[in-house]
Amino acid sequence: MLIEEGAKYQISQGVQWNFNSAETMTVISNNGITVQFLLDENKGRGSMPIDHLFYLLKKANLTQIPNKRMLLNTDTTEEQIG
Repeated sequence: MLIEEGAKYQISQGVQWNFNSAETMTVISNNGITVQFLLDENKGRGSMPIDHLFYLLKKANLTQIPNKRMLLNTDTTEEQIG
């Protein structure tokens, strides 16, 4: 899975206390080893190893929120197929 800058993730309630009770986080930097992020509502910022981000995604503690561009690309692809 590719972690892009600007990707937004929903934080599950079970781990929100680890993220200052923020509901979402946005990736601001990814150097291939470490991911830097901002928490919603100005609740802070942080960084973590990319392997830990993958672990949180695998355990469903984080879920990616699709951005509008991704949704538009999906709609276009489905129209071309149909």
